[in-house]
Amino acid sequence: MAVPPRKALTGLVAATFTPMTAKGDVNLSVIGPYVDYLVLKQGIHNIFVNGTTGEGMSLSVDERKALAEEWCRQGKGKVDHVIVHVGCLSLRESQELARHAAGIGADGIAVISPSFFKPPSTGALLQFLQEVASAAPHVPFYYYHLPDVTGVKICAQAVLQGAQELIPSFQGLKFSSRDLLDFGQCVHSSPRSWQMLYGVDEQLLSALVLGAHGAVGSTYNYMGSVVNGMLAAFEKGDVAQARKIQGLTWL
Repeated sequence: MAVPPRKALTGLVAATFTPMTAKGDVNLSVIGPYVDYLVLKQGIHNIFVNGTTGEGMSLSVDERKALAEEWCRQGKGKVDHVIVHVGCLSLRESQELARHAAGIGADGIAVISPSFFKPPSTGALLQFLQEVASAAPHVPFYYYHLPDVTGVKICAQAVLQGAQELIPSFQGLKFSSRDLLDFGQCVHSSPRSWQMLYGVDEQLLSALVLGAHGAVGSTYNYMGSVVNGMLAAFEKGDVAQARKIQGLTWL
């Protein structure tokens, strides 16, 4: 049975950094002010925790749990979505983090492909994603597509086609690749209720033209207010202004 869609995950999503102390410990005390900064200064109302920007794959399971808990606690009532990345090289650890995210009230979970022993086929990748999703069956699930880092060159469109049947909680995609053809095909062939989020900040305008519903990225931590201006210009049909902002921001 499919998970009923919650509030749509659209607009900008800040892929948050993980604050650390000088000794290399996770610094949870910074997260409350960090949330306020994103909301009040950058106009960001969605966050993506323990992803690439947050160095989640380099943290222990306990550190990732502590961070997810604090982001959910500090974000409650202030942000619309806290999406927790739970992907690991280990299926069991991914499932453990998925269950934990469900227990702390995360608004969604995301999973990247394993990248050491790589899935050799679309079916193998889908089986991994399905088994992680099954650990938190009532939490919206997003596939995190990052082929340049994982080395898994399976087209995202093929994953999405299989996910529709295998993962009832599937709600969308974080597409972090420069392959705009693949992204456009994902948008075109997916259910309208799914959220297609683009993850290469400097190509965002191109992805918007192809139908992206929003974007997840590191630069939105400190340039969110500027990029929100680009989104507003694009929505009004002022492509010239959107191009100007794109150029001033990244080119």
